[in-house]
Parts: sequence; structure tokens; C-alpha cells
Amino acid sequence: MYKTRAVVNNLVPFMPSVAGREKFASWLQSSSRNFSLNRVRWRSTEVSAEPFLNGNSSTYVEEMYNAWLDDPKSVHKSWDTFFRSTAAGRTPGFAYQSPPVLADAGRNHIPISSVVPFITGGSSLGTPVDEKIIDDHLAVQAIIRSYQARGHLVAELDPLGIMYADLHSKISEKLGADIKEKIDARSFPREVVVRQHSHALGERMFTMCKGKRGKGTELLIKKKKRKKEKIRGHHIAKLDPLGIQSADLDERHPPELLYDHYAFASNRPSTTYSKQLQRKVASMTEQEADMDRVFKLPSTTFIGGKEKALPLREILKRLEQVYCRHIGVEFMFINSLEQCNWIRQRMETPGIMRMSENQKRLILARLTRATGFEAFLARKWSSEKRFGLEGCEILIPAMKQVIDKSTELGVESVVIGMPHRGRLNILANVCRKPLESIFTQFAALEAADDGSGDVKYHLGTYIERLNRVTNKNIRLAVVANPSHLEAVDPVVQGKTRAEQFYRGDGEGKKVMSILLHGDAAFCGQGVVYETFHLSDLPDYTTHGTIHIVVNNQIGFTTDPRHSRSSPYCTDVARVVNAPIFHVNSDDPEAVIHVCNVAAEWRSTFHKDVVIDIVSYRRNGHNEIDEPMFTQPLMYSIIKKTKPVIKQYSEMLVKEGVISEEQVKDVAEKYDKICEEAYTNAKKETHIKYKDWLDSPWSGFFEGKDPSKMSPTGVKEDTLLHIGKRFSSPPPNAAEFVIHKGIERILKARMQMVEERQVDWALAEAMAFGSLLKEGIHVRLSGQDVERGTFSHRHHVLHHQKVDRATYKPLCNLYPDQAPYTVCNSSLSEFAVLGFELGFSMTNPNALVCWEAQFGDFNNTAQCIIDQFISSGQAKWVRQSGLVMLLPHGLEGMGPEHSSARLERFLQMSADDPDYFPPESDEFAIRQLHDINWIVANCSTPSNYFHILRRQIALPFRKPLILMTPKSLLRHPEARSSFDEMNDNTEFLRLIPDNGPAASNPENVRKVIFCSGKVYYDLKKARTDSNLDSDIAILRVEQISPFPFDLIKEKCNKYKNAQLVWAQEEHKNQGSWTYVQPRFNTTLNHSRPIKYVGRPTAASPSTGSKMQHLRELNALLEDAMS
Repeated sequence: MYKTRAVVNNLVPFMPSVAGREKFASWLQSSSRNFSLNRVRWRSTEVSAEPFLNGNSSTYVEEMYNAWLDDPKSVHKSWDTFFRSTAAGRTPGFAYQSPPVLADAGRNHIPISSVVPFITGGSSLGTPVDEKIIDDHLAVQAIIRSYQARGHLVAELDPLGIMYADLHSKISEKLGADIKEKIDARSFPREVVVRQHSHALGERMFTMCKGKRGKGTELLIKKKKRKKEKIRGHHIAKLDPLGIQSADLDERHPPELLYDHYAFASNRPSTTYSKQLQRKVASMTEQEADMDRVFKLPSTTFIGGKEKALPLREILKRLEQVYCRHIGVEFMFINSLEQCNWIRQRMETPGIMRMSENQKRLILARLTRATGFEAFLARKWSSEKRFGLEGCEILIPAMKQVIDKSTELGVESVVIGMPHRGRLNILANVCRKPLESIFTQFAALEAADDGSGDVKYHLGTYIERLNRVTNKNIRLAVVANPSHLEAVDPVVQGKTRAEQFYRGDGEGKKVMSILLHGDAAFCGQGVVYETFHLSDLPDYTTHGTIHIVVNNQIGFTTDPRHSRSSPYCTDVARVVNAPIFHVNSDDPEAVIHVCNVAAEWRSTFHKDVVIDIVSYRRNGHNEIDEPMFTQPLMYSIIKKTKPVIKQYSEMLVKEGVISEEQVKDVAEKYDKICEEAYTNAKKETHIKYKDWLDSPWSGFFEGKDPSKMSPTGVKEDTLLHIGKRFSSPPPNAAEFVIHKGIERILKARMQMVEERQVDWALAEAMAFGSLLKEGIHVRLSGQDVERGTFSHRHHVLHHQKVDRATYKPLCNLYPDQAPYTVCNSSLSEFAVLGFELGFSMTNPNALVCWEAQFGDFNNTAQCIIDQFISSGQAKWVRQSGLVMLLPHGLEGMGPEHSSARLERFLQMSADDPDYFPPESDEFAIRQLHDINWIVANCSTPSNYFHILRRQIALPFRKPLILMTPKSLLRHPEARSSFDEMNDNTEFLRLIPDNGPAASNPENVRKVIFCSGKVYYDLKKARTDSNLDSDIAILRVEQISPFPFDLIKEKCNKYKNAQLVWAQEEHKNQGSWTYVQPRFNTTLNHSRPIKYVGRPTAASPSTGSKMQHLRELNALLEDAMS
């Protein structure tokens, strides 16, 4: 009874409010509600079309209404029925009740007689329907919805029994002072299940409503109305000034979202309908006998199974069992009735969680392996950090169940991303990585291959094996991850998307991703949010990811109440309507059930889903950490808590599923397996980094000479064909209306093609197009890349009259070309760059490019750059040919639109500044092979063309960091001839001076080395000063690896000249600190190299245009002096 009263007292949010006196005819004319009863729809005419409201009849209606307010018996029964219906919320067309007829009910209508037997318990023939009975049934429906919406708040999720999910109250406090003794009695009520706006306010309203309504009561109800508007009004608020999009991007406006009218009466006791209902149910449950009354179940619950009606007592019992035990489900925020009902059915159906004895034995066996593995490591390497899984060993059976169910549903490949906790266990017991390989990582052995390696709990792997449960082959890849816990999330998504793309898996039925998270990182790391927002974007979706949170209820040493502001660590997932299943880790069968539901959800709806395994960490942050320093209460309880393996095995023994001897036998068998592997691991003399590769490229390196590169030049016929196609309007140009400005751009491009010249955009298109012709997939991603930040690219043409009608020229070059993907990304650098890195890891025969809107913004993705791109091959033997296009150049646009921070990439380059490599014909390619990445700053379109094609021509893969221009995109001198792109041409690491100075090197007094856009400024200044014969200007196009051989050659050519390095960046930025020691090494310190450029500065650029020009003029004067 206590439970029911608590529920009753908190029904307000679910019920409409209708009451009060006003001009009734006016109200009728302004009202436009719809009413629905389960799946039956009632329809009526518009109120404005009601004939009885025209003319003087509205006055008559007003008089009848006011008379009815004073005394309902003073009007005819028909008027009484009509006014009661409108007061209950129906519009006039609904409120009118015609006399009974003997004809059959029409389509989509049901006679009330078919409902009455359920709500009265007897025959309905000739029996009037009691309004109280209807209200009681509505109350029961509200109770059911309450449990579905908020039962998770009091579910017993914490295996330690300390805190509820809201982080602000202990379990004993939440249950109430009068039942603290009965913490384990699950039949007691959960007041927080139903939203309690203000019990005191409700009582006050009830008291005030006993008499005539006054101003205070009106104020309270108006306040209630305002609150409704605040809660739901935003869904249909007209926020778009263009009137195109709805605020929530959903054009459907559910009518129940906003109660658009509230009425007030001046001389009749009334209150909101929900308050009346609250009082009704309170009176209904005052006697114990009321709990045995039978109520019809709504279509939005499945607790009845095949039964359509249940006693109230049984309804509450079943709701408690479903929503308030060891599983808490958050799903009622999902704006799809189909999806909500899908979840309800899989959670509420009676007996849905029953498991066979074989299933229980399988869970126990997997749990034994998970526990035994950690125990074995602890016994053999007690002082080693391994970030074990003790306290959440159920993760292993959970992961295996997700994979089993997904494999059963058709998945063939799973890409996994995870932090370090539990990684070794997953490698051993989920992926079935040979135990010898894992144990060898604990030994101090030399590496048999190149690379610096990484700690064992960061490593990845790739395994193809037979899934013994489903008897199907499965591929499992665990992506290597640094200590930056969630940084791997977008990388996994990109790798998954790439596998789906190359398999032609457009719906994600064959390839899926699983992401594991820690509770503190899941809510604390912004990349989680960024990655979630890629989940439904057309060119980034992986068609559903299963997220599993290992919720230790602590972050290193920080309590949850200090590490997040949200009730749950998983609340970030609500932004994409992902259902969230919270589950107690000490209930293995509940965990397995949730895993089955999550796998089925992903397979059915192809959307993300979250499993929150609420557990604990039996040790400290690592095995040698002391947790009692900071969490004494928690760890005193942990010490007393039985491991889940012990709890579950005891339960199964008690049930007779397995004997104690069998439990012991299973554990001993696995321990024997570990001992044998340990013995074999001792025989190993080296470790092999390649054994831990997460993205193997089968057949790519075989048969290739690492010192030979394919040519990058292209036949002129190919250049002409691509150029003309790229410069032409769509084939159906008469029907496809393009912008006038685009027409001018296309004509200018065609003119360049006819003149055998290219600008930056045309050179890029020819590089992409020629690769597409060769069967190489090209993907260009980033913010605004379709048009280009500077409106130069236009790879997607838009119909000016038809929305979303587009044409992509590079997708229509050849009938048998490779696919071309160009896609605007979300406004994210961290997640999108990580995504493209993951995409590039999958297939070496693809050119994957990410372009920053401005190069300055790449530092938002610094974690991906530092931990993955720069050092990924050294740590994990993993190559990538990813191209980063970073618009760079000081042009007076301010500090945040000038510098891609070239110096940072050069600082991370791995070549030795004091080492001049042996000179040979293979000098250039050997440098590329040995470096960790390539950093370039091209000054001509032809060199841009070649360096893009070189990414594929190389016999290996290296990331390319490319400073791209802004003003040079339209600079009249930044053009290249077809002659520089034809057969037998190549990328020029250094472009020499081809002017008068080159023909008379002995008389040259100064040689200026530079890179990028500043060349054109220097060239103009030299011409203006008539110094073309005195000063030679050389362009270093590839800065890293440094072209030692070419620099040496040119310095020897100009023996008498002063050597200068000129750059537009400040002295402590740009290339200077990188090139200076390498010049000295090249020249053996025999000749000095002078710096010309801006002085040191904290900011990349001035914000003043005048100051910018002053600095540029000073640079040029110094260079020409």
C-alpha cells in the first residue's frame, strides 16, 4: 500500500490539466485537441466548422455552460454529458455523444461495450460507465509509464549496495526512514520512480480547491501551464527564421507534446485533471481490497504476456521485477513508439530472462576463465601493472555474448576499441590471443623487429577464428590505444566504416564496432560526444555501435559526485536517442540478457546502444596502488564482498545446475592451460611487435621493392579528359540549374585546360581523377570540403531549384573508375581526424585526406596527431597514408587564421638533425622509408599534384602533413603547365631558381631558401629591386625529411653567396628551428646560414592589417639587402 500511495502522489507530469470557467464558446472555437485511446483513433471536424457555434447560438451555449457550472442538474442530460466531456479535455467534435445504434461499429472505431467488461469486471449491457472507473484505469496506465520512464533510478545496480544512480543519496536514505530495516525487501515502493514536482504544492492546491477558486489557485494552475510549456514547448517552437527546419530536426509534431489550453472556473471547485486523478487513485488504494481489482493493460506494456488484464497488486509486482531489480533501462526519451515498444517487449514479457541450464553453465565457464586469468597474472607477476578486471570479470562473458548474438545475426567482423583496464583479459578470452604471446610481454625480451613498442596493456591485435557457439567464422580486431582513454573511439569508427565500405556493407550487417569505456572517461572526455555525433551522419555512420561501460564508480581516485554533474555517466548517449541499459555486475544472467537485447537492437535498428555494467574495482587504479587512502568506505565494503564467480557458482550449485566438484574442475582445467602457456612462454627469446598488429594489409608488401617507387606523372590524354569533365556542367545541364557563379568558374577552368595549364583546384582534381582511373578509392573529408573553405574546389554542384539535388563531377569521369567520396564533416577536428585515420588504416590502396577549415584548428585534434599519426608506426608497427591538408599562411587574417603550426609537426619528425644519410640513387626514398611522416609546403600546383599521387606510388605508407595555400589558390603566377605533370615528371623536393641568377652562379651574392607562399612575395620584391641576377631564390618543398643531398648540391653551386633562410612565420615558429641545424650538418658548419623573417612572438600573427604589412615589408627589405 505504501508503494502505491507513493506512486499516486507523483502522477502529475503524465496527466493533462483541464478545469475552470471562461467564455465557453470562445474556448470551443480556439480548441483543437486530438484524443487517442490506445491504437483507436477518433476523428472530428474542425471546431470552426461546428454549425451550432455560428450566430446567436454561441450566446445560448454560453448561458447553458454557466448554468451547468452552477448546477449540473439544471441542464439537460445531453448538455451535462457534453460539458463533462469538454472539461475532461475533448474538443467539441469529440465531446458530442450520439444516441446508441444497433449497427456495427465503423472502421477504426470500437464500441464502449467492448472495453467495459475489462474495467467493470462484469457485463456492460445497459450499464453506464462510471467516470471513476475510467479515471482509475488512466491512473494505472500512468503508473506503468512511471516505472518504464524512471524505474531505473531505484534499480539495485550497485553491487556494493552503497549509492543510487543519482549520486546524492544512499539506498537506505532513499527507501525512507520507516523502512530502513527492510533494505532488501524489494517489494517496497520507490518514490523516485514517479517524478515528484512538489508534494507540498500539490497539497496546497488541494486545500485551496475545497472552496471557490481564487486568484492564488489560478496563479498555481497558470504556473503549472507554464511548466508544461517549458518542458515540451521547445519541440514545436518556431526557432528557424527561415521556417525550414523544426528545432529538433523532426518535422512531425506529436499533438500530445503541448497542452495548448487551460481553463479556469471562478465559482466551482476544480483543479488540474492530473490532480483529480491523483486523488482518485489515492482513494482507490486506501483499502487492501482495492489492490486486487483487475485493470485492463494498455498496449504500451507487455507485463501481462497473453493476459489483457491484471490485478493492481500483480501489475505493481511485475513492474518492480522488471524495472527496479538489477536492470535499469533508460529508453522513454526515444521519440519512436516502435522502438520503445520493442524494448518494452524484451524487458517486460513474463519469463523473458529465463535461461536454460546449458546457458548458465556457459556463463559460469566464461566467468571462470575471466577470473582465473586475472588470478594467474596476479600470482605470477604480483608487482606488475596490468590494469586487471577484478570486480568486473562479468565483462568477458558479456563481450562474448554480444559477439555470439551478433554473429548469429549475420556479423562477420567486429572492430573493438577499449581503454587499458581488462585489455589483456579480452585479448586472451574474447579474441583468443595465444596466451604465450601475452605472457611473453611480461618478460624483458628484445624485440625482433623495428619500432619502439608500447606497454602490453595498450597493444592491439587481429584474430580470425571460429565462433564455437554459432559455428561461424569471425574476425576480431582490437585497435591499439594510448593512455588517452577515449581517443581511440573515432579511430575504431573510421576503421569500421572503411571495412563496411570496401565490403559493400551499406547497412552494417556484416561489420560492427564495440566500444568499451570507463565511467569517468565516458562522461568526462569530449571526444565521446564528438564521436556520438558522427553516428548518424551519412558518410560517417557505422550503422550502430554497442557501447559497454565498465562502471567502476570511481575515476582513478575521484568519486563520481566530483567527476560528473549528470546522474549517470552514460547521459551523453541520450543526445542520439541511444537506449541505455544499466545492469548490476553481480547478476550475470541479467548482464547476459541485456547483452542479447543490445545486440538485437543494433541488428534491428542499426543505431547505437549503451550497456552500463555497474561494478567496482577490487584493486586500486593499478595493482600496486593503495585505494584506501581516498576511498576507505568503498574499499572496506569491497573487501567484504564476495567475487561474482563465488556468488554465481553458489547459486548454480543451490539450483542443482552444477556440482561443487564441477565448479572446481572447470577452474583447475583453465589454470592448467595457463601454466602450460607460461612454460612455453619461457622458451621465447624475442618479442615480435608484428604479432600485435591490429590492421594487417594482406599481400600489400609482398613482392614490392621498398626502394622502388611507381611514377607519378600522367599521360596528357588523361589530364585533358579529367580536366574537361571537371570543367563541364552536368550532362543534363538544361534540367540541372547551376549557380551563375559556378558557370563562370567552370568556363575559367575549361579555358585553363585548353591552354594546358592548371591552378590549385584543377591540379587536385587531376590527381584525384587519375587515381580513381587507376582503381584507387579517394576520400576527402573535413569541414566544408565539398565547396572548399575558400570557395575554390566545388566538387559538389547543387541544383539551384531542387533541394538536395547534386552532381559530383569526379564521380562521373570513367564508367569503371573507383568510387570517390567527398563529404562535409561535423564541426569537429578531434573525432573526424581520428575517424579518417581509422579509415586509412583499413586499405593501403586508398587515398584518404582530411582538410582543416583553417590549419590553425588542427590543434583541437592534437591528441590524434601526437598519439596516433606521429608515433603510431613506431609504437604499433601500424602504417597509414593519411593526408592532412592544412591551409597555412600569414595574410593579415589574425592569429587564428594564419598558422597551421608547422613547427610542431617538424619538431615531431624523427630524422636526426646531426646525421647526413649516405648518398645514393635511392637517397630520397630511403629517407621516406625511415621517417615517421612527411611534412611539405608546396608552392606550385604541379608539385601538389605529384605529392598526392606519390602517397599511392610509394611501396609503403607514411602520413603526409601538407601546408596548403589560401591566396595562392587564385594567384595568377601559381599556375603549372601540363608539361610539369606529364609522363617522366615527378615531385620536386627542392625547386631551383631558373632565372638569370642560375645561369651565372659565381656572381650571385645571396641565396634565399624558403618554403611556400612567401616565395611569391620574395620574387616580386627581387624583381622590383632589379636584383634578379644577384639573388637566387630556392624553394624547399619537402621540409621533412630534409633534402640534405639537394641542399648540399645547391650550396656548392653558389659558392660565393651568402646563405639565407627566409620565412613569413615568426622566428620561434615555422621551419627555422628545424632547418638551421640541418643546414649546418649539410655544410659541415663551414658556412653560416642567416635567418630572415619576423622576430619571435607568442602569437602566430598580429590582428592588425597595418602591422601585418609593416612586418612583411621589413621581412622583404631584410631579404633584399
